[in-house]
Amino acid sequence: MDQKSSSSPDNFTFPWQKSYPSYVSWDKIYQAEPHFNLLERAADVHGHRVATDFMGKTLTYGEIEAASNKIARGLQDLGIKKGDKVGLFLPNSPTYIIYYFAILKIGGVVVNYNPLYTVNELEFQVLNSETQIMVTLDLALLFEKCDALMQSGALKQTVVASFKNLLPPLKSFLFGLFKSGELAQIANSASADQCVLEAQLMASSGAPQPVAIDPLKDLAVLQYTGGTTGRPKGAMLTHANIYINTRQAVDWAPDLVEGEEVFMGILPFFHVFAMTCVMNFSVAVGARMILLPKFELQQAIKLMARTSPTCMPGVPTLFNALLNAKKLPRNAVKNLKFCISGGAPLPLEIKHGFEQLSGCALVEGYGLSETSPILTANVPNGQVIEGSIGIPFPQTVLSIRSLNDPAVEVPLGEKGEICAKGPQVMPGYWNAKEATDEVFVGDYFRTGDVGTMDEAGYTYIVDRIKDLIICSGFNVYPRKIEDALYEHPAIEEVTVVGIPDDYRGEAPKAFVKLKDGQTLEAQELMAFLTDKLSKLEMPEEIEFRDELPKTMVGKLSKKELRAD
Repeated sequence: MDQKSSSSPDNFTFPWQKSYPSYVSWDKIYQAEPHFNLLERAADVHGHRVATDFMGKTLTYGEIEAASNKIARGLQDLGIKKGDKVGLFLPNSPTYIIYYFAILKIGGVVVNYNPLYTVNELEFQVLNSETQIMVTLDLALLFEKCDALMQSGALKQTVVASFKNLLPPLKSFLFGLFKSGELAQIANSASADQCVLEAQLMASSGAPQPVAIDPLKDLAVLQYTGGTTGRPKGAMLTHANIYINTRQAVDWAPDLVEGEEVFMGILPFFHVFAMTCVMNFSVAVGARMILLPKFELQQAIKLMARTSPTCMPGVPTLFNALLNAKKLPRNAVKNLKFCISGGAPLPLEIKHGFEQLSGCALVEGYGLSETSPILTANVPNGQVIEGSIGIPFPQTVLSIRSLNDPAVEVPLGEKGEICAKGPQVMPGYWNAKEATDEVFVGDYFRTGDVGTMDEAGYTYIVDRIKDLIICSGFNVYPRKIEDALYEHPAIEEVTVVGIPDDYRGEAPKAFVKLKDGQTLEAQELMAFLTDKLSKLEMPEEIEFRDELPKTMVGKLSKKELRAD
């Protein structure tokens, strides 16, 4: 499969080419550009259009671009130069977008940080990435962690932006009146002399000194992996990686009208899925972004009802939460025309339910932090193959490799490790040559996921290799058990992990959250599964919980359950 593609429709090199949509060619060549060109172009074409809606306050693309230029020059005046690492420790807000593009304009490297990380987790990433300066808001919950990092010597400096300035006048006044206790006392902190207030940067000339960018070589983002199997690693994403992946995504959704779309920004921007599929995608098409700093279901529903979004990238748990919401106004979902699910497998019960609720096709895609992130997707206005992650993006090659020898490709229809190459695939991990070597076989990136590919080039995820349960010497895939459990009408969420078993070595255990008002006994559920699973796949235990642990992006998390 690693051959040059043929342009002849009767002589395809790759099976997915016969399934390609008419509006884009797999052979399309993308020109690599500095990623910040997206914002500059949006400001030129859509400068007067609203770019962000944050708690009722709006900023245009022209205003975002002007602020980004001021911050870029302000950072240069602080001594930040090409190749320097600048951390973003921020919730979704205009501040994130402004600094993200400002850093890239001066050749800096964005390092994304999870606001829920502990100080110890943050310290590891700061030191590992060599982050010189952090950007955060003056909210006590955020700043106090940066203060601790500066006091320990791990972090040199912090830029502190004003949260009140992000709000409309009345909300800003009321916040200062009733919630001033949530603001950090910067001047009284032990590290006050290491803090730079955003006003200082905004007082710059607004004309950053030009920096030469080689988009194919220069890093734009260090995106740290989740660390589910050890210490997180920094995926090095170049300007070309992110820029081209954004362009691929835009080409994949031809029905969106430039300058007229409304994107729901529920997923956090520090996560690579939202960074590309919400923020960068929106900038590329001049869309309005509705920003939610923290996900809370009822608040999100009210915001959706007020703004009537047309596009909503999300994870399965988000669509499941909306599907099970007690009161969901029709105008919250009536204008949706593009919904893509990623980050975790999409159970068919959730897909069917949300499509029936909204009237909008819920398209499943697939990718990883290391791939900027999108590798494949179903065709939004074409054939959607249920249970499939779709076909590869333009210029992207998928290869299913033997689980015993990743250098060997398996025939179509057989299970193997999904490997990929394309312009969105990272060059490697930051300061981790051994880890980089482990995840590449030739120029193919090893995803760690088990899958199959059919004759039409559609790929199906079986499970994560690391989630495999070895039961009496046989492979048991948690996803198959989870899909079977989701068929029960009383179940809202479920996840399955392997637990030690004296006889079989490992055995499946299911953790289940029921829908409100539902009751169910483990014995009833086991009976429900008898004709859906083999004896090896049947859960050894079923535990009911009021809530299941989730990551910051909203994916169900197995790590905490394994630890329990």
